[in-house]
Amino acid sequence: MSALSLKLPPAGWTLAGLFAFYVFAGLFGHDPWKTEDVIHLAVARDFLDAGHGLGLSLAGRPFLAAPLYYWSAALTYLGFGWFMPMHDALRFASGLWTALTLVTLYYAGREWYGQNNAAAAPILLAGSFGLIVRAHEAQPMLVLLAAISLWLLAVALLPRKPKAAALFLAGALVCSALGVGLAGLLLLLVLTPLPLLFYRARVPCLSVLLALAFSALVLAAVGGGLYALASEWFVAWIQHERTMLFANDWRYGRDMLVFLELLPWFSWPLWPLAGWSLWRKRRQWKNTEILLPLVVFGVLLLVLPVCVAARESTAILLLPPLALLATPGALSLRRGAANALDWFSGTVFSVFALLLWTGWSAMIFGHPARLAQRAVELEPGFTGRFDLWFFALAVLVTLWWGWLLLKLPRSPWRCITRWSAGLAIGWLLAVSLWLPWIDYGKSYRQLAATLAAQLPERAGCIAEWHLGDAQRASFAYFERLHFTPLGAGGLRCRWLLTQGSSRAELTPPGHGWQRVWEGNRAGDRRERFRLYRRLNGEIE
Repeated sequence: MSALSLKLPPAGWTLAGLFAFYVFAGLFGHDPWKTEDVIHLAVARDFLDAGHGLGLSLAGRPFLAAPLYYWSAALTYLGFGWFMPMHDALRFASGLWTALTLVTLYYAGREWYGQNNAAAAPILLAGSFGLIVRAHEAQPMLVLLAAISLWLLAVALLPRKPKAAALFLAGALVCSALGVGLAGLLLLLVLTPLPLLFYRARVPCLSVLLALAFSALVLAAVGGGLYALASEWFVAWIQHERTMLFANDWRYGRDMLVFLELLPWFSWPLWPLAGWSLWRKRRQWKNTEILLPLVVFGVLLLVLPVCVAARESTAILLLPPLALLATPGALSLRRGAANALDWFSGTVFSVFALLLWTGWSAMIFGHPARLAQRAVELEPGFTGRFDLWFFALAVLVTLWWGWLLLKLPRSPWRCITRWSAGLAIGWLLAVSLWLPWIDYGKSYRQLAATLAAQLPERAGCIAEWHLGDAQRASFAYFERLHFTPLGAGGLRCRWLLTQGSSRAELTPPGHGWQRVWEGNRAGDRRERFRLYRRLNGEIE
């Protein structure tokens, strides 16, 4: 074997380096992006304000969500905010929760499949299409993803290390409750009795009971502290959690259909490998390492529509047990299937890298001209700019991909290692070469600055009409603009901001407002904003 080749299976610092590359690839260097990313970053930024307290808020209004992700984002900002932009330091929390997921899945795989096969489950999880974007944005659901992986580790350890299992199980329950709320706690409480069906010994049963008792004490202590320090917010949050939890029943069928539609591409290539595992182990299907991940996946699929709304950020919760179930199949592929997946990985991500470089050339140099025109059509007004740092990063990543194509030794591990590395490399190339174009379409930085320039230094309160959470969060994050709902005291404000795509949405209710500005993001034709100033006299 060449001294410059990568040893398979990856282990030690090599494996840690692969995990670090996946976790941090594309996590930094870009603006807060529209929708969930900017909302959660704005909430975390509010939490850091002096005198804010423990309750959460979004642009000055109470934000009723579980606090653990925002607490962790505040800590990462305090640790790393001195040398990186605030949104990058806050988003660092997502990297830590993703790393915890990969590490706990590694040790769960080691317990069930042995030391030599331990790395397969986290490598497979990192290679799933559904996780790559969500793992690199501000996303509280990553806390529950880590909690599920920690729960799987606890279950794997129950027969051999019951004390450690009890500690990890309690940690998973606490993280689920403080990370996502009652829905997350209910999800793990439904799963927790399952290991008792597989491990009938007295010690595992006592470990589960101890974990339940300890987690209840921790949650009671944290809840008591929140009630003492932010009682109004805490009561409103608990009431909101109860309302949201029991409001999902009527849409169970629709949400289940959404999850089933997402799974084929979202969990690729986990599901075909999991199917192969079941076929290969069909005579040993009662073995815990096969049956338990299968049962956990099935229970999660059945219970998720009751607990959470069906969307991509919640579908990631189905991936950890599926990655464990796919492990035996991935490492026992027949030579033809393994070679086919290996060839497919190399071809797909090489073509993808070539397309990304071609698109970058079109945006920066105008060649190919037709592709450059298409880029402008998708984001009207965009002009490309050359960034030496991101260009150098993209060159290094491309060279590394070429090295992986040439130097990975023949092994049952090669196909899954190349697939996961190719996905991470493709993602990093996309967010480095195309970052200005992506930011142009997803960031509100320029629009927020333009809006703020229309307002006097002491504008007082600003009313809002039809303003979405993502837009409110963006204006608050970039320019510290806070808005008052028109129906909740906003009529007393001197200024009014409206959002919409039609005249009815953009026009304020009643008379007494004079339009002073209208604008939109250059790349968005449908979403427009209008700023009005209140005239003297009463508003009808």
